[in-house]
Amino acid sequence: MTSNRGLTGQATVLCGLLLVQFFAGMVTNLYVDIPDSHPGRGGNFFSSAPRAIAWAISSGAPWLAVHAALGLALAVASLAFIVNAARSRDRVWIWLSVAGSLLLIGAGFNGASFLVFNHDFSSLIMSGLFALCFACYLAGIYMAARRGMIGQRR
Repeated sequence: MTSNRGLTGQATVLCGLLLVQFFAGMVTNLYVDIPDSHPGRGGNFFSSAPRAIAWAISSGAPWLAVHAALGLALAVASLAFIVNAARSRDRVWIWLSVAGSLLLIGAGFNGASFLVFNHDFSSLIMSGLFALCFACYLAGIYMAARRGMIGQRR
């Protein structure tokens, strides 16, 4: 069974990695030109997105490659966090980990959509979902700290 302290530590690491991801995304947004023609550009989203992501990681500009690869790693880490939260049987962490993971995966889908279709609103939605995901993990850290302080007063 995973402890509350362990979940707080994992959420803190996820928040740190999300901040690195946000920075990489901002640098990519400001300084990387994504070509109008690359594998995965245009067409059906579900068939084009994997090709576009593979291209971004293997042949894209370094900041784009870091942003895409870290996004995939964060998605996997968020799913592992759900498993750990479920093992803890802590309802707050379970709900927040599921919400955070869904928001993170939604951000990733919009990042892939940006690569495929190059619509600015996809980038905007991606950053908004990132912020909500970050807020979920921060809320869990805050609530765990509050529960710890209440337990110490008794």
